[in-house]
Amino acid sequence: MRFEHLGAQPRIHPDAVVSPTAVVSGDVTIGAGCQVLHGAVITAEGGPITLGEYVIVMENALIRASATHPVHIGSHVLVGPTASLSGAVVDDEVFLATGVRVFNGARIGTRSEVRIGAIVHLRTVLPPDSVVPIGWVAVGDPARVLSPDRHEEIWALQKELDFPGYVFGLDRETPDLMIQLTERYGAALARHRDDRRLD
Repeated sequence: MRFEHLGAQPRIHPDAVVSPTAVVSGDVTIGAGCQVLHGAVITAEGGPITLGEYVIVMENALIRASATHPVHIGSHVLVGPTASLSGAVVDDEVFLATGVRVFNGARIGTRSEVRIGAIVHLRTVLPPDSVVPIGWVAVGDPARVLSPDRHEEIWALQKELDFPGYVFGLDRETPDLMIQLTERYGAALARHRDDRRLD
């Protein structure tokens, strides 16, 4: 399903194959040889998404851009089933395995592997040829790759990256943080009410 969002329509190369149950919405460019499988969602919510050539987006993966965090995925990249990528840059020849989470402002270098269930956190930079092991967390710039049992170390690095401030423009110490966050984000998401289905 293709949708016009905020006046922008997806541009899909004629050699690309997009499943009829995938959703492609807004300012999205999909290059030659790409495959977007069933249930995948590629949604440009105010900022562009670009997929290079021969990108495979597997079942139920989510790729999301915002006005402040566009997405660029290079060529020959595999985005595994149920992976989620928001506002990040992925260079060429990267493998993002099943269930991976990549957050806003992250950059994943060429030929890197982010293995099953791993996380590349907010504003984290992985150099070329990096590996994030199964279930591990990459955080910071330069990235530190830590096992999930090292929560205190992860949090010490993650807290400084300021998720609510960087993504939503809100101070973490705001007493009604979740009220402001959900109302602001909800208003932005409500812009989908005016989307127009193109197919």
